[in-house]
Amino acid sequence: MAKKETTCSFCGANRANVQMLIAGVSGHICDSCAVQANRIVSEEVGETNVSKNVLKNTTEINIHKPAEIKILLDEYVIGQDEAKKVLSVAVYNHFKRLKFSSEKEGVEIDKSNVILVGRTGTGKTLLAKTIAKMLNVPFCIADATVLTQAGYVGEDVESILSRLLQAADYNVESTQKGIVFIDEIDKVARKNDNPSITRDVSGEGVQQALLKLLEGCIVSVPPQGGRKHPEQKLVQIDTKNILFICGGAFDGIEQIIASRVNRQTIGFSSSSEENIENESLLKYITPTDIKTYGLIPELIGRFPVLSYLEPLNENDLKRILTEPKNALIKQYISLFDIDGVKLSFENETLDFIVKKALEFKLGARGLRSICEAILTDAMFEIPSLNLKTFNVSLDYANSQFSKSKIASLKVA
Repeated sequence: MAKKETTCSFCGANRANVQMLIAGVSGHICDSCAVQANRIVSEEVGETNVSKNVLKNTTEINIHKPAEIKILLDEYVIGQDEAKKVLSVAVYNHFKRLKFSSEKEGVEIDKSNVILVGRTGTGKTLLAKTIAKMLNVPFCIADATVLTQAGYVGEDVESILSRLLQAADYNVESTQKGIVFIDEIDKVARKNDNPSITRDVSGEGVQQALLKLLEGCIVSVPPQGGRKHPEQKLVQIDTKNILFICGGAFDGIEQIIASRVNRQTIGFSSSSEENIENESLLKYITPTDIKTYGLIPELIGRFPVLSYLEPLNENDLKRILTEPKNALIKQYISLFDIDGVKLSFENETLDFIVKKALEFKLGARGLRSICEAILTDAMFEIPSLNLKTFNVSLDYANSQFSKSKIASLKVA
């Protein structure tokens, strides 16, 4: 019986036709196939390693200084200089801490978590989203209103880290250097409600559960979110280097501040100067006021930086309408431009929109509702008409708004 000729297990070439034939446990590979295999491995594994290194070293590239971060924020957010400075410094220190903490032997720099207090529509969430656009670290926004204590109906606090892990494309090392914005933190303030068997209505349990995340510990996180199960594979995440920024309206906290500074805010006053002072009470906020409102001292202690957002006045709202890169008026002009229509607004129309937004007390969010009420009919009809220009006059805005549903709403 003739002896079987040895060939390459990949291309089938025999020994006589190749320079080298490498023997394996159950087969052979020729030099040509080995070179091609090496090239494939270099391309595939090499690209993966590069992408991991980019994620790993994101905090070592393009560290924006606080003044630079504020300039970028100014392009999208009107006013709120104090909050911008606080956030700019917090983000800058976060970058420095990630890059240089390993180089400072014997000195461990603590992170500076931030609480932002401000009325609805003043720009808390917008500040967070704008920062997310300029960062090279994973970023996520979580809503505190859906969080519950373990064992109740709702989401566990670990779901926050699940979102951050997803934002980092499931790269654990990159996740551990991310930034989390927790919105509506005031909604988990301690209250005197009756206990519920379905949800932790007091909020104190949620605050207790957040403590370990804020301080820094290793947390087992379900990669896809949801509740933990015994058979579920969990990912270990160290929160030591994750920066937490919280925002909340803290409705009614002005009365707490007023009682502390001996200033009366209840009732009506004909003095415009006194009303302006009452609007600015948030600038006097302290951690003691947050504690009185219902956040536990242990949670407050893990937020060493406290800042505020000022209520928006008429001038601020008008600037928000027209000045930022993503200004509302610019958005509508772009929408009409797609249909080949040049949209324009009279200055009196802008003043009308701002006046109505102030009446509804919804801040910047109210601007869009009013604009939609004014432009809905135009956006419905104009695409079917052969129009090249459309000017929104004061009379048109007034007539359209007066017949809208929101015009009949009463503001308390």
